[in-house]
Parts: sequence; structure tokens; C-alpha cells
Amino acid sequence: MKVRISMLALAVVLYAGPGFAQHGHAPGTMGNGMGHGNMGANSNSRGGSGSTHGVTMDQQLAKNTTIAGKIAKLTGQSATQACNKFKNLGQCVAAAHVSKNLGIPFDCLKFDMTGQAPTNGTKCTAPATTKSGTTTMSMGKAIQALRPTADSGAEVKKAKKQADHDLKDSNNS
Repeated sequence: MKVRISMLALAVVLYAGPGFAQHGHAPGTMGNGMGHGNMGANSNSRGGSGSTHGVTMDQQLAKNTTIAGKIAKLTGQSATQACNKFKNLGQCVAAAHVSKNLGIPFDCLKFDMTGQAPTNGTKCTAPATTKSGTTTMSMGKAIQALRPTADSGAEVKKAKKQADHDLKDSNNS
């Protein structure tokens, strides 16, 4: 029992720790948070496949076929293809949920969040270049750009909760 609690505590720290350290938010707000690696693994500097302690996102997906299947079902593409360039697996799963929840083409949401243009012919408006020269945006900003009438904060929170649930369930199966 103590081992289970210790493992759960470690998983929570590893899973949520980067999110708490990444951004300061205004008092009383959740922020949109997820656009910069708040969920799950730390980013890997070799092309966007997030990693957890040396395990690439591709390896995580190969090992966890439950979550890979869920991502494929939500996005209509292989999990490896869908998650390519996302900072971590949690961010990819949450983006897949936002896409499904709001009817936003996944490739357009991914384009805004990662800067990777769709290769399947989907027409998306390129994300605007920021003052710092980047062309990526947080999930909340991407939702605002793609679905201005949506409550981006609530949608990010909902997607994060769905992704957390999916990841937890897939690790227990």
C-alpha cells in the first residue's frame, strides 16, 4: 500500500510539476497553461517528441496502445502523426479533445500550437508571428483564434481534465 501511495505521489509530481513551474498566472485565474508543456512529460530538444526521463513520445505511444488508440479515434490519424511536434503527450491528448469538443480541425489547432503546417491538404490560417519571432501559441490562444466565440479558458480546463482522465485510465489498463 505504501509503495502505491509513493508511486502515485511521484506520478503526480512528475505529471503536474512542469505545469506549476512554467508560467505565472494572474491571481484567481487558471490561465490557459497548456500551450507550453504543462501536462506530462518535459520537452525534448530533438524535434518536438516529448520525453519522460529519456523516453520519447513515440516510445510512450508504442508502449501505451490504449492512449494511442484514443488519440487516433479523436484525430482521425495515427497517434504518432498526430502528436508529432507537441511538447508532451498530455498536450497532444488535450488538443485532440479540444478539436473534437469544438469541431475545430485538429490539424489547424496543431498548426497554431506547434507551427507544423498540415500536410494532408487541410486549409488553415498560419499563426501570427509574435514579437519574439515565434509562430506558436498556447492552446487557449489557439482556441481564441480558431473559435472566437468559445470560452477558451473553460475549454482548456475541460480538455485538460479529459486528457488527465484518459492518461490515468490508459496507465491503469
